[in-house]
Amino acid sequence: MDEIINFFKSHDIKSIGLGCFGPIDLNTNSPTYGHITNTPKQAWKNYNILGTLKGHFNIPIGFDTDVNAAALGEATFGSAKGIKNVLYITVGTGIGAGALVNGELVHGLLHPEMGHIFIRKHPDDLFPGICPYHHDCLEGLASGKA
Repeated sequence: MDEIINFFKSHDIKSIGLGCFGPIDLNTNSPTYGHITNTPKQAWKNYNILGTLKGHFNIPIGFDTDVNAAALGEATFGSAKGIKNVLYITVGTGIGAGALVNGELVHGLLHPEMGHIFIRKHPDDLFPGICPYHHDCLEGLASGKA
């Protein structure tokens, strides 16, 4: 975070758009709004990433999931420009998806954790999966780490 803060302080920026891996708390009424919550990435668990940035910058800071930020970027500047309904899926250390429906980012009680959808394994597949929460969800079976 120190390197990120120093980088942005060395530039004349007017706002920041923070697309963050999760799970994150997007509920503006929650006491942990802006936190990375119960992530398997132990060094980031319960980290107030938005509050840390706000403590260093007195500018507008947008906050959403990394995949929603990517979906919005594609709909604004990229291959989905001008399209109102967009689904952006990424496969890496996890599996994530961001979505726009009628031009609006999808949110709910939490953000959609599409990588944690349960899928049926082949009966002969004995791999237990790597997701620390569900083991054999989509992310646990098909992410880069799996």
